Amino acid sequence: MRARIGRPPSDHPKLARTEIRLTLEDKAILEYCCEVLGRSKSDIVRDGIYIMYNNLNKSDEK
Repeated sequence: MRARIGRPPSDHPKLARTEIRLTLEDKAILEYCCEVLGRSKSDIVRDGIYIMYNNLNKSDEK
């Protein structure tokens, strides 16, 4: 049998797609974060989502 070629399947596939509109300033800030942190735009946005989610959960506990 022939070996499979390509990437192995992910345990957590990213199936949902979202589009956002940014001001030029927001875009520049996002690109700066990507450059400094060496991460993708998607990674930075996902991190921001989790930061906001955790902040909301902390405020609900009060």
